[in-house]
Amino acid sequence: MAIEVLPKTKKSLILNAFVEMCSGHQSPGLWRHPEDQSHRFNDLEYWTSLAQRLEAAKFHGMFIADVLGPKNLEPAIVSAAQWPVNEPLAAIPAMAAVTRSLGFGVTVATTYEQPYHLARRLSTVDHLTKGRVGWNIVTGYLDSAARNLGHMEQPQHDERYAIAEEYLEVMYKLFESSWRDDAVIRDAKTGVYTDPTRVREINHVGKYFNVPGPHICQPSPQRTPLLLQAGTSSSGKRFAAKNAEAIFVAGHSPSVVKKSIEDIRTQAKEFGRDEKSVKFLAMICPVIGKTEEEAKAKYEEYLTYGSEDGAFALFGGWTGIDLAKYGDDEELRHVESNAIRSAVEGWSKASPGVPKWTKHTVARHLMVGGLGATVVGTPAQVADEFERWVDEGDVDGFNIAYAITPGSFIDVIEFLLPELRKRGLFWDDYEVPGGTYRENIYRKEGQTGLPSDHPAHGYRWKADT
Repeated sequence: MAIEVLPKTKKSLILNAFVEMCSGHQSPGLWRHPEDQSHRFNDLEYWTSLAQRLEAAKFHGMFIADVLGPKNLEPAIVSAAQWPVNEPLAAIPAMAAVTRSLGFGVTVATTYEQPYHLARRLSTVDHLTKGRVGWNIVTGYLDSAARNLGHMEQPQHDERYAIAEEYLEVMYKLFESSWRDDAVIRDAKTGVYTDPTRVREINHVGKYFNVPGPHICQPSPQRTPLLLQAGTSSSGKRFAAKNAEAIFVAGHSPSVVKKSIEDIRTQAKEFGRDEKSVKFLAMICPVIGKTEEEAKAKYEEYLTYGSEDGAFALFGGWTGIDLAKYGDDEELRHVESNAIRSAVEGWSKASPGVPKWTKHTVARHLMVGGLGATVVGTPAQVADEFERWVDEGDVDGFNIAYAITPGSFIDVIEFLLPELRKRGLFWDDYEVPGGTYRENIYRKEGQTGLPSDHPAHGYRWKADT
């Protein structure tokens, strides 16, 4: 008897635009391109226009990166390698005012922000956006940021995650358990705005934080913003498996990220979570042409505007490695640094045609798309690559980086999205128009708060308790 082989169910991809409030972001030097508008990052109209464009195309969200200091100051200043950079939370209410469904993921580090203050800021913006805020939780990685914020140097890696664990505990208590769902009654007859029996102090006393509370804001539409995270160290993966709802991964091929994704999903099960409910978003930079030749020519043109010094500055910040000290012709696969050899090995697998990996080869590799994958081709070829990442890496979607903006996003919208929709890989409209970021990520109306299998779900002070 013949066995019927059922077609594989295709994932409907989550797509965010990956940006930063700076000029160039992941493509250092491309601000010089005549069509690039990223130098307008100080103009509010630049952000509101981009938000409207993304929402019209039905992007899930805008994922806003952030750093608090450069690794190598002078080359970063000269090349505008994520410098200067503005505060990412400030523009979100204005973008939300001209959109209805687009989510906004904002990066804020736990190492240098007091949780009581940050909880207030995030709740405020969650109110103003009607629940469309996500928090990308990072622990910071630059000593320059630590020195400017009252420290001699940043805490050690594992301690930063220990701080973050307690930080999240405080945030959950403030967001979820300080106010009962029905605390605000606004009874004009009795003159009671908020029932004081339905608001309580959290009285958190810990190793790193003492926060009596209560939370200064009433519960926002999501209470806890959608929880995003990036970090694939052993501590980072454990933290993500417990807390994150969507996890940002970067690598030049699906095989680079697959093991981390498998590991985090396994650990999520150990925390009692549905491992498939944890979403993974890979960074990718599409360079699209109507023909393959056109796409390749566009990519080569972009490279002529790239900044090698900017690439070195960014790579130094991401990895702590100063590539500038190596010789112009030195083969990096033979240097003493395990970190460099490991990185180059990953790139060489993704780009096997490169005969020699020098610091100049690495810079060229980073100048368009940074540490993520850069895909060059027709809409069909780029869609094929998206599918390969889903099939081989088990990702759920992408944070789409740009070479130039808004040009890269316009190409994605005009050429790639129709191809993805034709293949059943991207939705036609928001699952919950006007809904929260969390509802549209999970594609589930009413899922405004943390899912029931999330470890912090039990913190919530419900109306009937």
